[in-house]
Amino acid sequence: MANLLARKQELLERLKGDPGPHERDQIELLIEQVDTALNLLEDSGQDRSDGP
Repeated sequence: MANLLARKQELLERLKGDPGPHERDQIELLIEQVDTALNLLEDSGQDRSDGP
């Protein structure tokens, strides 16, 4: 989960850099994919409180 959150933060930072329209679309798609993965992990009970 930490990797997904780090990836999402990286993508959000790239959006702040004023990418072109095509790159913006790609970044937004990747953010949606990361959000979906995070939601699936949360739904399966794999949240941050389930540490080792």
